Amino acid sequence: MAEKRVMRRIRRRLSLRFGVDAPVRLAFTEDVTDHGMFIKTTNLYPPGTRIVIELTLPDETRIKLKGMVRWSKKVPPTMIHLMRKAGFGVKILGFESGEADFRNFLDGAQAPVTQASGRGITGV
Repeated sequence: MAEKRVMRRIRRRLSLRFGVDAPVRLAFTEDVTDHGMFIKTTNLYPPGTRIVIELTLPDETRIKLKGMVRWSKKVPPTMIHLMRKAGFGVKILGFESGEADFRNFLDGAQAPVTQASGRGITGV
């Protein structure tokens, strides 16, 4: 059954680095919410994996956070630019630094309210 919650989903391409022990792999967000984000990449981790993320906001502010992979979708590397959801959804578990900057970014971003798909980063 699809989830019926409504949340702000900010469609933004933000640069980030991620990894299990250290943020070493480069990727980009496709969308960001108060509770998570979608990371577009071919370097996937299975659901349940805890990762560290260093997110760079448009003003070059760096946000360090911890997250958990909630779902992933694998596609061939040559198809990643053609597929909309190639990568994984992350639930934010906590911030090491920059939480106020992240929240201010979300508050300042203009985005319509969209309905959650019932999958991925919207809930636990």
